[in-house]
Amino acid sequence: MSLSAPWAQRSFERVLRVLDGGRLGHGLLICGPEKLGKRQLMHALVARLLCSEAGVTQAACGVCRSCRLLAAGTHPDYHDVTLLPNDKGVLKKEIGVDQIRGISQILGLTAQLGGAIVAAVHPADALNRAAANALLKTLEEPQDGRYLLLLTSKPHRLPATVRSRCQRIEMCLPDRDEARQWLQQQHGSGVDVQRALALAEGHPGRADDFLRHGGLALFDSVSRDLLGLARSQLTLSEVCKHWMDEQLAERLAVAVIWIRQQTVDQVRAGKLQSARVAAQYRWAQEANQVRQQLDTPLRSDLLLADLLDQWSKIGEHAGLRG
Repeated sequence: MSLSAPWAQRSFERVLRVLDGGRLGHGLLICGPEKLGKRQLMHALVARLLCSEAGVTQAACGVCRSCRLLAAGTHPDYHDVTLLPNDKGVLKKEIGVDQIRGISQILGLTAQLGGAIVAAVHPADALNRAAANALLKTLEEPQDGRYLLLLTSKPHRLPATVRSRCQRIEMCLPDRDEARQWLQQQHGSGVDVQRALALAEGHPGRADDFLRHGGLALFDSVSRDLLGLARSQLTLSEVCKHWMDEQLAERLAVAVIWIRQQTVDQVRAGKLQSARVAAQYRWAQEANQVRQQLDTPLRSDLLLADLLDQWSKIGEHAGLRG
């Protein structure tokens, strides 16, 4: 099994060497930026841990009974723990303590296929406090052939006691040349690849997402709206109405990227005073906070209106370029 991105494949090969050297821990924390292939790495590792035929430093064979059961989603010794839907069918915000107690009990049983038992928790940063405490007890009592994988792009949200008891498998951003080459393999060598990678600040996963899901067009739309608001060419209500759709979170994320790039360009050109730099970066932080609050009971339309009103006052004197 080869992973699609070369940096993910390298991470997997390092883990295989650790596994075959007998140094792989009971608790494994798979972390790194979003959209880099951590989930694919997790699935490849789960398959390898459960495979009954894989050789030294090899990935799962894909054909043994264990591999076939895993591919069919019916492996009795693999347990997936993630966010569950509530009574209305909406995913809960937390992974609860009962879910963790359940896998703790399972990890203490005999494997039905006679091999390893593997449990994966994702996103691990969604564990509530009681669940994290229950998980800690499981990590403190490791057993041979039992593996607990934690997947997260926000490891800082896990308690330090949990992090300290896990072996860390961290994926990092590749260099720009490798990222560009990989994107060109996926999308061709057009100028959009270079632009997407620049907008994604060198992050190949985000650039790939831009190219696959209209992110460049969205970036241009956000740019027009923010410039129009700053130059009094658009009204606050017009921009709010335009942004209040199913892409609001994406628009806010793009707005943060746009203002950061505008600020850097202006500083390099010597066109921005330090006070303006600070104001624009504060606004970017506010935009990130609003994006994080979209799933809370707070009214998103009021949060957005206040944020864009702040922008109209900041942008009016910022000397922004189109």
